[in-house]
Amino acid sequence: MVTSKRVSNAKSDKYNGNIHKRGKVEMKEKSKSFVSKGPFLLGFFVFVVVGSALLQIVRTATSGTPGL
Repeated sequence: MVTSKRVSNAKSDKYNGNIHKRGKVEMKEKSKSFVSKGPFLLGFFVFVVVGSALLQIVRTATSGTPGL
């Protein structure tokens, strides 16, 4: 059975279209309710580090022995 020129061209066009689309991902717009976690985690980390340093300084100043 011989494939018609129209069917052959349609298959070829479909194949070529898929080849050109391969690997492309459509970019979605970020939702306006999106809040990044980076600043919150950084703030928490700084709070913990600075807070523990302050507590260590207060403990050292009141007891007079460093590190215990």
